[in-house]
Amino acid sequence: MFYIIGLGLGDPKDVTVKGLEIIKKCERVYLESYTSILTCGQKALEDFYGRPLIIADRDLVEQEAATILDGADTVDVALLVVGDPFGATTHTDVIIRAKELNIKYQVIHNASIMNAIGCCGLQLYSFGETISIPYWSDTWQPDSFYDKIKINRDNGYHTLCLLDIRVKEPTLESIMKKKKEYQPPRFMSVAEAADQLLQIVKKKRDEGINSAELAYDENSLFVGVARVGHETQSIVVCTLSQMAETDLGAPLHSLVLPATKLHPIEIEYLQQFSEEKLGEGEHGT
Repeated sequence: MFYIIGLGLGDPKDVTVKGLEIIKKCERVYLESYTSILTCGQKALEDFYGRPLIIADRDLVEQEAATILDGADTVDVALLVVGDPFGATTHTDVIIRAKELNIKYQVIHNASIMNAIGCCGLQLYSFGETISIPYWSDTWQPDSFYDKIKINRDNGYHTLCLLDIRVKEPTLESIMKKKKEYQPPRFMSVAEAADQLLQIVKKKRDEGINSAELAYDENSLFVGVARVGHETQSIVVCTLSQMAETDLGAPLHSLVLPATKLHPIEIEYLQQFSEEKLGEGEHGT
């Protein structure tokens, strides 16, 4: 049997009882290490589970999934995933491969940022499409996600922004030389994401879009969250320009753009994370 097990968000004890029982009985246990991270680290997991874990990096999961699934038709094999197994399409692909090989599988669900973001007080059923903000480079600055933000805002929805994670990314030089060398791990902060969003606002204005037509501007209310589910969880509510100067510490970070109109209970809950008085009317452009 092949198991794909969600680990939750915070620490080793967030695994479900069912998940832990399966981990202890499996022949091999892989820890997926690139779509997200647990702040506790691999050793803490191994100490809690009482067994070694095999790190499954991007190459192994995406290009060599057959290695993970090898023998799973006769022995129990598990792939551990931070958050919930279906939080990334990569894990869906692994399940499809298992089915193609006639390997039985079972999914053990857990909390993920997709539902735990409710910790900031915004109502989950009022969220629109989730977007991802990637790191920019000098030659690659994608902003297509702006259109999705605009649709959410026009429809009165909140927008969850997942921030880029770079783990075991090859250097450009190594790609050219076909030699395996990797960049240091990077985890986008709310400040970095806010800075890129501000640059998009400037670009849209330069293109002739007036303030009334923008999805957001520097004065729009944003929610920054860090290490959701961990005892050091941090939440801040401020304008986008203030968010660009905000330090929420260690990863992982996420950003939320609330809808322009908020429920009174949402405003009341957000207020505890803001140094400024939040009004009862519209928020942002």
